[in-house]
Parts: sequence; C-alpha cells; structure tokens
Amino acid sequence: MTLTVRALRAGVPEDAEAFARTRRATIPYLVCTAEALAWEAAHAPAGQRLHRLLATGPDGTVAGCADTGLLAGSTAPGHGFLHTAVPPGQAGRGAGAALVAAGEAYLAGLGVRRVHSWVADEDGARRFAERLGYRRSRQARFLGLDLRHAPLPELPATLPAGVTLASVADFADDLRPLYEADVECAADEPGDVDVGATPYEVWLRLNWGRPDWDAGLSGVVLVDGRVAAYSVAQTDGVDRYWSGMTGTRRAFRGRGLATLAKLAALRRARAAGYVHAYTGNDATNAPMLAVNRRLGYRVVASEWRHLKAL
Repeated sequence: MTLTVRALRAGVPEDAEAFARTRRATIPYLVCTAEALAWEAAHAPAGQRLHRLLATGPDGTVAGCADTGLLAGSTAPGHGFLHTAVPPGQAGRGAGAALVAAGEAYLAGLGVRRVHSWVADEDGARRFAERLGYRRSRQARFLGLDLRHAPLPELPATLPAGVTLASVADFADDLRPLYEADVECAADEPGDVDVGATPYEVWLRLNWGRPDWDAGLSGVVLVDGRVAAYSVAQTDGVDRYWSGMTGTRRAFRGRGLATLAKLAALRRARAAGYVHAYTGNDATNAPMLAVNRRLGYRVVASEWRHLKAL
C-alpha cells in the first residue's frame, strides 16, 4: 500500500480528531481527545519542538500516527522522543516504519543523539522495534478499574488527627502548594533521564490550563494544613478517567495518604459518571503498584521503553 506521511495540520479539527481516534484505537487506556491535542499544539513549550505526523493511504484512510520532539526539561542534551501508534487493523502494511523514518529524520535535524520510545509488550511490536535498532530499557504497566462494578473501599468515616481531604479546585487562588508537592514527587519518579524542576509559571500553564485535567475530581490530602499527597484526574469528558499523577511528599510517606487521595478522586469520578479508570506505573515503582492493587486495579497491558542512538 502506498502511504503518505505528513505533518498534522494545526487548526484543522479533522486532523486532530483522526490523530486522537488512531491513538485511542491503539492504546485504549490513555485519555486522548482532539481538543487536548489542539491545546497541546498551541501551548507546548517551544523547547520541546513538538511535531505530530499522520500516515494515510491513497483513499485518505489514516494508517497510523506519531508524535515526536525533544525531551523538554532533560538535564542532559540530545534526548528526544518518538511514539508511534498503528491500529491493529493497519499493522504490517508499512505505516509504522514510514512514521519512524520520518520521525527520526526530524529528530536528527534537531541534533538528537538518543531516541526514547514506548513499545507495546507484544512479540510483533518487540521484533519491529529491534529490527529498527531500538533496544529495551524499562517496563511500565497499564492498570485498569471498572468503576461501574468495582467494590471501591469506602472513605474512612473518621480521618486521623490533622488529616483533611480537599480537591485541587480548592486551591484555585494559589496552586503553588501543589506545585511544590508535584516537583518533589516527580523528582522521585523512576526513569531513564534526569529531568529538572519546571518553573511554576510553566507548570501552571502546562498542567492546569489543559482541557482534559479536572481540578474538581483531583484529590488532595492535607496534614495540619499542608499538602501531603495528591492524585490528579484527567478525563475525556465522556466515560474515561486517567490518574495523571499520584504522589506523597517524602515527609508523609508510609501513612496511606496516597491511597486516600486516589480513593477520593476515584469515588468523585464514579459519582460523575465515569466508568473506565486507568493508570500507569513503572514496573519498579512498588509503592504505587501496591496502592493500585489495594484500590482494585488490575494489570491490563504492559509496554517497554526502548532506546536508540542516532
């Protein structure tokens, strides 16, 4: 099949919807909407050099998509990302290879020396990545929870002394306490690249300006008035909920506060009508995997970070 790989056209709703639809068909666990994609294209950091691609057949059918750019915030230069998505019905027709070639050419033009890519934990995907020179690095897991039928634990009738529950919406006048918690927790996230702290103004714009992040559903646990733990809700506005980030500040770990924050967010999401809850964890992140198991999440898929030297 003759394929054409082209850049996603900014401001063209049909392109954004085609990209979102393709990604959802390939990775159904993620929240991905055309509205959020358009927002990202307009607000991505200039230093990220975000670039999105569509692979189409002669009849205009979308056979795959990819996003690529620089790892913004990396403390080491020369790192880029390239993530491709080819729906099951289009696999084996050359779309993946065409998208990778175009993405790598773009990254090479930016001086990237090391490409990071997530690859599904499937034999075909693994062989494809290895054939193109990518090597496995670390594993991550997608976990799912059916909010319609899952027996979610009840919130404690009485909280420990000094502990209170809130939502991110309660911090509308000043999100800096949440920013400080997020910077501390993000620094402890497992990963292949060290990422420096994001300035507050940039963090505010890239997080709480997004159309798919829900401040009212997101859970926050306070201890003596200080932010101790939080769980961020990302939704598609229809039926899908994603835990964007859950964390506990170092001084408060080991007290079950992340579980409490996430449980509060999940119960709000169910009350709001969301039915599919997903989250993702690095395979080495034992504390968060334990939190999710306690809440009823089960592994639904895995993927591997792959690296390639350009």
